Amino acid sequence: MTAITNECLKVDKQLCFSIYKLSNAIIRSYRPLLKTLDLTYLQYIVMMVLWEHEQVTVKEIGEKLTLDSGTLTPLLKRLDAKGLISRTRCTNDERVRNICLTAEGLKLRELALTVPEKMQCQTGMGYEELAAVKKGCDQLLTSLNES
Repeated sequence: MTAITNECLKVDKQLCFSIYKLSNAIIRSYRPLLKTLDLTYLQYIVMMVLWEHEQVTVKEIGEKLTLDSGTLTPLLKRLDAKGLISRTRCTNDERVRNICLTAEGLKLRELALTVPEKMQCQTGMGYEELAAVKKGCDQLLTSLNES
């Protein structure tokens, strides 16, 4: 094997490994902030979709967050059990589940308003720097989805 081949196979040289470690670190950083809301990270991102739209279908949540129904169904059941959402069947098509925020879910949005700023403070980066990182990640994702 050549030195070039050996170098390119080192885990620390891989973009995917850096992104993997970053993803884990971000989720770990969210945990204490979300504990005060009694939400897991996945529950939090589902709630963000609902705080933005107030009523959506399970399919729409799955498309927005790239999560399958096998992941979403138990997660939504737990949010329903906490009284944050309601799950109802569509009157036109019983296969479709509508997900709506409850009054409790709307109140939780007010408590969650501090989370993004606290996360930004944890990074030690300014808004513009974080926006540039997000833009780069979004561009990479678009490129990979198009190939």
